[in-house]
Amino acid sequence: MPLSDMQKPVEPSTEHRVTHHDGTSRTVYVTEREIAYPDGRLIISRTDLDGVLTHANDAFVELSGYTREELIGQPHAILRHPDMPKAAFKDLWDTVGAGKKWHGYVKNLRKDGAHYWVYATAVPNIRSGKTVGYTSVRRKPSRRKIEELSAVYKEWLAAERSQA
Repeated sequence: MPLSDMQKPVEPSTEHRVTHHDGTSRTVYVTEREIAYPDGRLIISRTDLDGVLTHANDAFVELSGYTREELIGQPHAILRHPDMPKAAFKDLWDTVGAGKKWHGYVKNLRKDGAHYWVYATAVPNIRSGKTVGYTSVRRKPSRRKIEELSAVYKEWLAAERSQA
C-alpha cells in the first residue's frame, strides 16, 4: 500500500517528492527543526519481510509524531527523510537480507516535518531457520558522527542525483 502525501506543516517548510524502492512516491514537507533524541530511551520497532511496521514501542510513537495506529501497517519508509541517500538503505537491506546485523546513522522525518537522528541497529528475526521479519533498535546518536555523516550523505545524494 503506497504511503499518502504528508500534510503541509504550519511552520515554514520545503516540499520534496520522495520515491521509494518499490517505485511509489509521496510528497513530504521538511522543516529545519531538529528534535533532540531523548536521553535514556530506546526506539524499538519490528517489520515484516517487506519493511512494513508490525510493532512500534512508545518511544518510537512519541519521537515520530505519529500515532501507533498510523504507524502499524505502514512501510518503515514513512520516516524517510529526503536528506538520506538511497545507498544507505541499500546497505541496510543488503546486510539484513544476508542474515547479518546492520548499524548506521539515520536522519528520520517526523509527521510534523521536523527531524531526528538515530544510531540504528537492525537484525533479522529468525524463526525455525527462516527470516520472518526484522527488528530495529535505535539509540541516541553521537553528535560528532552526525556532523561527519551529514557531509558524506550530501555527497552521496549529489552523486545519486547526477546519475538520475
